[in-house]
Amino acid sequence: MTTIQVGLVEDQTLTRQGLTALIGGTPGYGCAGAWRTCEEMLARLPEARLDILLLDIGLPGMSGIDGARRAREILSQLPILMLTVHEDNELVLEALCAGACGYLVKKTPPARLLEAIREAHEGGSPMSSQIARRVVEVLRTLRVETAAETAGEDGHRLTLREREILRGLAAGNTYQTAARSLGISTDTVRFHIRKIYRKLQAHSQSEAVAKALRQGLL
Repeated sequence: MTTIQVGLVEDQTLTRQGLTALIGGTPGYGCAGAWRTCEEMLARLPEARLDILLLDIGLPGMSGIDGARRAREILSQLPILMLTVHEDNELVLEALCAGACGYLVKKTPPARLLEAIREAHEGGSPMSSQIARRVVEVLRTLRVETAAETAGEDGHRLTLREREILRGLAAGNTYQTAARSLGISTDTVRFHIRKIYRKLQAHSQSEAVAKALRQGLL
């Protein structure tokens, strides 16, 4: 049986140790590296000889999504599985766009996690059932938005959530404060900010706020 060499990035010590023991102690699987941060992983990635990488999203320093993007720049064919507590639609979509081939939540049973690792290694795109449902919802929403834009609606109009975030930033909120007030993650706030900048063709927070005020979007 071919041994699948797995690397993982997880900042919680007990979780990292548990994953290492599960993967390294299962026939057909090996743990080729376990790191606390993406920075540590990226420094070792060229020589680690991984078949697959497991990545958390909420990590100290670089986020798992940015880590996935950087890892694919180093090893373009490396399968990456996100393993996280986050189930936000925006984060799921951003992770997949960053190069992840699958997305699992941390409550995934150990047997299913091992099955997903092998599935991804063989070219599949494993996802937790609730995540797959969210992907369908996102695609359906994108289809509706695209149809609306084609029908002549303003494609640069900010969504309600984007306006909420921009209003908060205009009032002096930090990303962390905005995230807490809206009940979302800081990574999700950053995702929305990037979309706002793109829609308004802005390059800074102050420029985005100024343009939104001039256009009557706030």
